[in-house]
Amino acid sequence: MEIKREKEIAYVIEPLFQGDDLADKLAEICELISSAGAEVYGNTAFTVREIIPSAFVGSGKLAEILSEIEDTPVNTVVFDGELSPSQTLNMSAALGGVKVIDRTTLILDIFALNALSSEGKLQVELAQLKYIYPRLKGKGEALSRLGGGIGTRGPGETKLETDRRHIRARINSLEEKLKELETRRDLQMRRRERNSCPTVALVGYTNTGKSTLLNALTGADAFVKNQLFATLDPTVRKLNLDGAEVLLIDTVGFVRNIPHHIIEAFKSTLELAVRADLILNVCDGGNERWRAELETTLSTLSEFDYLPEILTVINKRDKITDFSGYPKDAVFVSAKEGKGLDDLKKAISDKLSATFTVLDLRLGYSSLSAFNKAARYADKTEYSYGDEFVEVKATVKNAYIGKFSEFVK
Repeated sequence: MEIKREKEIAYVIEPLFQGDDLADKLAEICELISSAGAEVYGNTAFTVREIIPSAFVGSGKLAEILSEIEDTPVNTVVFDGELSPSQTLNMSAALGGVKVIDRTTLILDIFALNALSSEGKLQVELAQLKYIYPRLKGKGEALSRLGGGIGTRGPGETKLETDRRHIRARINSLEEKLKELETRRDLQMRRRERNSCPTVALVGYTNTGKSTLLNALTGADAFVKNQLFATLDPTVRKLNLDGAEVLLIDTVGFVRNIPHHIIEAFKSTLELAVRADLILNVCDGGNERWRAELETTLSTLSEFDYLPEILTVINKRDKITDFSGYPKDAVFVSAKEGKGLDDLKKAISDKLSATFTVLDLRLGYSSLSAFNKAARYADKTEYSYGDEFVEVKATVKNAYIGKFSEFVK
């Protein structure tokens, strides 16, 4: 018999620091809560002038919150920031014993809900355990509270809190397994690079329509859902551009202030994006927060040493009435309505063309065997055979021009 979970009704505590926009922060945390399958009952905000070590929030504010949630269906309080284990427990005690979770726990819970592939599940578990491990001080109650998110998914239910060494060993094991998968993916990427099939990565703030755009461009049927972090596992589809094959990759979306250890856990997946020939930074043009979302993506990508060229794509152009404030070099599309896709394909083609060079070569027949070994790094080769020489036109990715240096006179 299936056991039905109690409906999660959440109350949001929103700490505001200098420069924070209350409307933006509330909109995002409410979307996260909704993506976790819970319902937002109400919220309160306060300007942080001093962080109270015991519970982050002062006793007066906690008493005010308690009066607001007493005799209501609220069974979970979500703090839009990061709490220590003791702060979590003390805040819960001050609020009458209601469950308290912080922003990181909420994000990890959504990840656990949406991870479908074996690698995705390993990445989520690693992120969860890395969050729990440094906070573990031998208090079973504290850890059990940390382990349970909106839907109490993840290692909080596995009772690993009884053994720090067990957790450390599990972290090491997960890292080894993910490293093996990363090595396998690296070999696949190198094979694609040798075959010179250009790769284009869709990145951006979560829920901007990346998966819808992938489907619109390729005619694929990638999973689409109107919630944050609906896509955790990378999706690769083929895109035909004027007869040339391009691989289009959809990756996990980003949110503001995503915890560093989550980025670390998903680094191997995100490297699919940064190793692409071109990045499409997809923004939601129908959202007033598009500029902050654009900056969030660029900030997250800056965690990596190398970045390919980036093309800004503004989705949901049908919801835009004034285009003057957007980047002048952006491409505007409506993935859902199929508008602007030809312009986007042309922009992709133009950007990719800039990453390739056409080499006009004249080879003696004695050099042909050696050239054929290098030719696997060419995207396209055209041969014209003469009596003494072979004329070759090779389209080569700029990164591999060195492979042909001995044939360039």
